Amino acid sequence: MAVRKRRGPATGLLGGSFNPAHGGHRRITLFAMKALALDEAWWLVSPGNPLKPAAGMAPLATRVASARRQARRAPIRVTAIERELGTRFTVDTLRALLLRYPRRRFVWLMGTDNLAQFHKWKHWRDIAKLMPIAVIARPGYDAAALASPAMACLGRIRRPRSSLVHPERWSAPALVTLRFDPDTRSATALRRADPDWARKSPTGLSRDAVTHRPIPGTAA
Repeated sequence: MAVRKRRGPATGLLGGSFNPAHGGHRRITLFAMKALALDEAWWLVSPGNPLKPAAGMAPLATRVASARRQARRAPIRVTAIERELGTRFTVDTLRALLLRYPRRRFVWLMGTDNLAQFHKWKHWRDIAKLMPIAVIARPGYDAAALASPAMACLGRIRRPRSSLVHPERWSAPALVTLRFDPDTRSATALRRADPDWARKSPTGLSRDAVTHRPIPGTAA
């Protein structure tokens, strides 16, 4: 699906559990926005990641609140739109977003840790056809990503970063790699350091920054 005819804001999409969100999410997002001249980014907080165990997963409202705190005062919108769309897999979410927002120009953002296991995602080849992909280097994952089945297939669509700097010319499939000073922070490490983080984390009344509807589970 070509993206070049879209005329709306250039929007980066970063999906994840955000269990919890942390400064590393913010840092790589702002870096990608600057590198690709994006207008804004959306953090897609997953109701449930099919590749991650449910055990230890904080409630959606808690994870959204965590993401909102990290996104404060930045052009980042936190959304749980997958719950509203009824989608569980990334490929279905992206198809739904392209239909719902026909003018927006989207680019999928992901770390090399996700690229290393991208071949396990449902219809991962179709994701590359839907919108450009920008892969952000993460410490310790480069070798696995380069040796992955996904990179063996997607290597032929690798493009220089400059090819995505002008959103009006975007087209898919295209894959670019973004490199910057590595950020070692991870949600796994934060949970190990503070297993009780979700119970101590306030939620409060929260509205979805994209759909503007209340997030279930938040309190007034």
